[in-house]
Amino acid sequence: MTFLGNLLGSIMKLIFDLVSKVGTETEIISYYGITIIITTIIFKLILLPVSIHQSKSTKKMNDLQPKIKEIQQKYKNDPQTLNAKMLQLYKENNYNPMSGCLVLLIQFPIIIAMFNVLRGPVQFVFKDQAIYDAINKGFLWIPDLGQPDPFIWGLPLLAGLTTYLQSKLMMVKSTQGNDQVESTQKMMNIFLPFFIFWAARSFAAGLALYWVISNIFQIVQQIIINRSLGNIKEETK
Repeated sequence: MTFLGNLLGSIMKLIFDLVSKVGTETEIISYYGITIIITTIIFKLILLPVSIHQSKSTKKMNDLQPKIKEIQQKYKNDPQTLNAKMLQLYKENNYNPMSGCLVLLIQFPIIIAMFNVLRGPVQFVFKDQAIYDAINKGFLWIPDLGQPDPFIWGLPLLAGLTTYLQSKLMMVKSTQGNDQVESTQKMMNIFLPFFIFWAARSFAAGLALYWVISNIFQIVQQIIINRSLGNIKEETK
């Protein structure tokens, strides 16, 4: 994780150096804030193929739900046959039930490493406390992205709201037809945004900014993917 943090930090420092040579920094729009936004978008673009694969896998699982329920109901007293029929269904539809977990395993280390980078910019990005102290870290109403947002209605609230929207969007497409999973997702759709909002109150504002931009990217991406998959389904009818 330290190696990955150093790698991401080096990329972020390169972006900061490039950004600082272009345009003019203002008091409320710092190079550091712009760097966080650009870095977030770049990493989301790098993970885009993985996210698309995950969305397609989720969509296929959603389409299989009626058949899965039928098999579960028909063979509920015969676990051995139930498992065999489920495996057959997955094979016939070229679906790997573990693919969603594999996608998360790929994304999780990068997300954690990015959190570590933004929590420790001196260690991972600038390598020198004096350099970090000298740069402008203001962004819009936030005087210092290295400190928590002074206003809870700012980035903490945005972090909670965008988390809710993202979770809601994913829930509509991934759990429809599965009452138990849908109920669990509804609970998470309430708990997780509140948790993120509460945690962001003590996060460095730069970390909260990363979370908000990442969520906005994911929301737009999911809307486009959902529409694309919907169009494909309509064309194949």
